[in-house]
Amino acid sequence: MKKSKIITIAIISLAALFAVLILLNLLIPEKAKVPKQTQGNQAMPAAANPNGAGRPDNANAPSNADGSGRGDRANAGTASRGTPPEGTGRPDNANAPANSGKAANAGAQGGGGARGGGGSRNATAIRVTPVSASTIEKSVILNGEILARNQVTIFPTIGGKLVETRLGVGDRVSSGQVVAMVDPSRPGEVYSRSPVVSTVSGTVIQAPFSIGDTVTTQSAVYIVGDLSSLLVETFVPERFVASVKQGMRAQLKFEAIGGEIFIAEVTEINPVLDPASRTLRIRLRFVNPDARIKAGMFATISLVTNRKVDVPVVARTSVINTYGSWIVFVADENNTARRREVTLGLDNEDYFEILGGLSLGDKVVSAGQNFLSDGDPVRVVE
Repeated sequence: MKKSKIITIAIISLAALFAVLILLNLLIPEKAKVPKQTQGNQAMPAAANPNGAGRPDNANAPSNADGSGRGDRANAGTASRGTPPEGTGRPDNANAPANSGKAANAGAQGGGGARGGGGSRNATAIRVTPVSASTIEKSVILNGEILARNQVTIFPTIGGKLVETRLGVGDRVSSGQVVAMVDPSRPGEVYSRSPVVSTVSGTVIQAPFSIGDTVTTQSAVYIVGDLSSLLVETFVPERFVASVKQGMRAQLKFEAIGGEIFIAEVTEINPVLDPASRTLRIRLRFVNPDARIKAGMFATISLVTNRKVDVPVVARTSVINTYGSWIVFVADENNTARRREVTLGLDNEDYFEILGGLSLGDKVVSAGQNFLSDGDPVRVVE
């Protein structure tokens, strides 16, 4: 019921609206609905000039030479044909000077010059480093442990109860010295004490047992080492095994001795790899021993796997990898950046060996090269 009422009201409203529109159409005069069209090119004058000519938009504009007052549309048509009558005023600004067009053209030419000047690029500030001959080394970083060169484990000759220990960790011991006593007695059986004798001279590194412990012939009562001669033990990954040779140099750093570098060389290479870790055990000796280095210290080892002397090198930061090619930028004598594709050889953390593309003395851009293109002007700064 409500829906039918709404439809009825909508129909009555539309009918009333059409009725109002028809009534307004009848009441408004025909002249008001359709503006009178001007005949020809003549326009209704707004004000008459003294010569009988009137301008519709600017009464102060000068009249034409023939005395006819022509509107803006007439003047525009005459100007488009390129034959304006002498003395014709401008349709939009009658008071504008006659050479305003030249001024406009001059301004346009000036703007074009400004655009042309803005196209030049400023010189990019860069730093350069000449290509020089130097020594370059390829190294691998490893972790190692400091060991005593002669390290021996002391075992008792008979099992029993440890009843006496005569040395502690850090004590000096001589070969043949008695270091402990073992009582092999059992319940109901009494035996004499058996001495434990050191087989080497050195310093006690470990003493894992205490008095009262039961030991066997496989128990390490003491570990004695010769701390006067230390070595470094490390393990080399399989991919670097082919590069390891006797006499190779390495640089060592210690957390306990910060800021100093110690030199060691390879003295022992295991003939087989560890099947579990796929690493090769090597040992190194110190070239210049230092009393501050102790057995058991942890060392960071930089092992030199390849070395070349007196070859052209550049800083690693100067070289850019672009779509598989290695390039550098060189500053020429005109302070212009030139792109060069180079061939690289041995590399390390700081330098690249140059096999081709550069010559000794070339000024390679070492800072600011990431924003350069071939032919850009540059400004070298220190």
